[in-house]
Parts: sequence; structure tokens; C-alpha cells
Amino acid sequence: MDDSVRRALLRWPDVPACTGWLGLDSRGDWWLRSAAAQPWPRAADGGWLRDGATRLQHAGLIGFIARNYLAAGDGYWYFQNGPQRVYVELDTAPLVLRLQPDGRWLTHAGACCTPRAAWLDASGRLYLETDAGPGIVHGQDLAALGAWIDDGLQRLCQPGREPLALRPLGATPPAQQLGYRVSPSADAAL
Repeated sequence: MDDSVRRALLRWPDVPACTGWLGLDSRGDWWLRSAAAQPWPRAADGGWLRDGATRLQHAGLIGFIARNYLAAGDGYWYFQNGPQRVYVELDTAPLVLRLQPDGRWLTHAGACCTPRAAWLDASGRLYLETDAGPGIVHGQDLAALGAWIDDGLQRLCQPGREPLALRPLGATPPAQQLGYRVSPSADAAL
């Protein structure tokens, strides 16, 4: 977390949180919705629709969000914007994971992570539990993983470790299996 954000939290500790404004899609892009486009509409498959949303493209703003993107203890993820907690609407998962040419894994926020468990859903999307949190593997990386998916995801492991067992998600929603929540704006408890 940025020092400026820590100072703002100390200075204004009681700023109410907000929901429904910021979203993260399955490609690791951040989306911002206007007040007129609330609430965030969901598709039949549970993902959200981009109607009324704008993809963020400012590198400085994206970097600031990435540095201050955190998990809440209740399964939600948020961006700490100074003194205000901005809960994030998730399209699929709180992290979007990319396989690097050297075999390392990075989150969409640029943090290195180590996979611990793997699940494949009925649509062929690969979800990983990592030491940074749960995530979905970016769709562009699935082709590179094809051989390893069939062979117990050996490539995902650190040297000297056992291969990860690939488990089917079946009818269990990824959020339920991996312990996160996708839509804080739909939950009146916040």
C-alpha cells in the first residue's frame, strides 16, 4: 500500500466505503462505471456486462490501483483509494494470472505468485489458488499450458515439488470453491 494512502487512512479513518464503481475483468483490465449506469448488470453466466462502463487506460491510475488492491477478510477485494475503500466488482476472479516465459507467474497487478491448487471449469477456464490469492489464468496463456494441463500441471510447480492435481469445478461456482465473492454491490451487508 502506498504511504500516501496509509497517511490518508490515519487522517480520515471513518470515510464510508463504496461499491459498484470499479470492476476487474477476466483479462486484468479495470473498468469504471458512472452513477447513471448503476447497478453493475450481470450476464446469465454470472459475469458482468460492460454497458455503461469505461476501461481505464491511464497507466498512472492503473498502477495506483494495482499497488493498493487488497483482499478483505470477508472474501471481497477492494482498492484503497486514500481513506476510502472501493470494493471491486469481479467479472470472474480477484486476480488474473499470467505465465511468464521464465516460468514465473504474475498477477495482473504485477506481483509474483506461486500456485498451490488448480481447478478447471466446464468452459475450460483454469483457476489457481496462489499465495497471492485466487485467480483465473489469462485466456491467452491457456494454449501454452495445454500440454501441462493434460500432465497434471507440472509446469505450475516450483522445482522439487509435486505436480498440482487438476480438479474439475463441476457445478461449484469458482468463487465458492476458491473462497472469494464477486459482487459487493449486490450484498447489502457492506
